[in-house]
Amino acid sequence: MTTLDFATETSRITSRPAVAMRVANTVFNFYRAWKNRRAFYRLGEMSDSELADIGLTRADLHVAIDVPFGSDPTVRLRSIAVERAETIEDLARKVA
Repeated sequence: MTTLDFATETSRITSRPAVAMRVANTVFNFYRAWKNRRAFYRLGEMSDSELADIGLTRADLHVAIDVPFGSDPTVRLRSIAVERAETIEDLARKVA
């Protein structure tokens, strides 16, 4: 066995766990996005006052649902809520 043969054989052995890990991460990310999408749909069942309590509006739900299926709409909702909170805090500082 030459050094080249050994190096080729070693790279195949070490790449298998990496491929398996990528597949496992992809499946896990898809499952997490599916689970969060189900929770997102439960937000649609809330009343407008309940949504306002958590810093969202019904229009925010319509904006966030436009992400592709494999993506997580709750990430978009969080960014909307954070932007709104920062805007409200900035306005409160200007008034005070």
